[in-house]
Amino acid sequence: MTTVVPAALAGERIDRVVAMLTDLPRSEVTTLVAEGRVTLDGRAVTTKSRRVAEGEELSVDLPAPGSAELVPEPDVDVPVVFADEHVIVVDKPPGLVVHPGAGNATGTLVQGLLARFPDLAGGDDPSRPGIVHRLDQGTSGLLMVARTPAAHTALVDQLISRAVERLYLALVVGHVESPAGVVDAPIGRSGSDPTKMAVRGDGRQARTRYDVQQRFDEPVPCTLVRCKLETGRTHQIRVHMAAIGHPVVGDPRYGSSRGLKAPRPFLHAVRLSFDHPATGERLSFESPLPPDLEKVRGRLR
Repeated sequence: MTTVVPAALAGERIDRVVAMLTDLPRSEVTTLVAEGRVTLDGRAVTTKSRRVAEGEELSVDLPAPGSAELVPEPDVDVPVVFADEHVIVVDKPPGLVVHPGAGNATGTLVQGLLARFPDLAGGDDPSRPGIVHRLDQGTSGLLMVARTPAAHTALVDQLISRAVERLYLALVVGHVESPAGVVDAPIGRSGSDPTKMAVRGDGRQARTRYDVQQRFDEPVPCTLVRCKLETGRTHQIRVHMAAIGHPVVGDPRYGSSRGLKAPRPFLHAVRLSFDHPATGERLSFESPLPPDLEKVRGRLR
C-alpha cells in the first residue's frame, strides 16, 4: 500500500496512521515497523513514534491476506433465521462485529458462523468468508451470508444491480418535513478525520431513499423514518441523514450528541429481500425492533 500523507494526518504517529489506513491492530503495525516494512519517502521507519508530515509518501508492505487462520468460535451466538446449502440469513444483534478487523481479531459474527457452518466460503478475503454486505457494529438486523463461491458471486451481482431490497428503521433528530425523499450524495473518507465518512464531491455514488413513519414532539422533536439503500457505502444512512440535518439518534459520531439518549445509534435493518442464488425464488425476511430500541421508542410522544 502506498499513499501520500494528507494534511489531516500531519503530526500523527506513524503507528496510528498505518493502523487507521490499513485496519490493522497497533500490535501488528509495530511488527511491520520493526521488520522495516513501513517507509516514508523511500526510507524505512525505525520507530513507531515517528511523526508524519503532509506530503510524505507512505508505503506499507502488508502481510498477505488470510495469513492468520480464522478459528471458529462456538461461544459467539449468531441468531440464524434461515439457512440452506447456499445462503444464510442472520439477525445480527447490536455490538457484534461482522468480521475480523482492527481491534477485533476474535469474537466476530464470521467466527461464530464458522463454528456452525464450517463450509462457509466465497469472496477474495479469507478473513471474510461468505460476507456479501456488512452492518456496523452498533447496527442490528438482517444480513445475508453466502455459503459457496457461486452463491457469493450471485448475491454480489444482485447488490450491484440493485435487486436486493434493504430497508432500515432509523430514529433521527428533528422533524423531517417532507413525507418522503432521496438523498443522492457521493460519500468518501472525511478529509478532517480519516476514520469517518463524509459527503464529498470526489466520493463514490450513494443513494438513500427515505419515508416518514412517525413524528414525535416529546421529550424532543424527532422522526422515525424508513430508509432504503440503493447503494451500500460505509455508514451511508448515518452520513446521509446527518447531511440533511437529521442525524441518527444515539450517534454522536455524526452529530447526535444532544437531546434524546439512546444506548447506540437507533438504526435497525428491518427487512431484507433477494433472489435465492440457486433457485431464483424471491426470499423476504423481516425483523422487529430489538428491545433496546423499542424501549427508546416507548419514551416518545
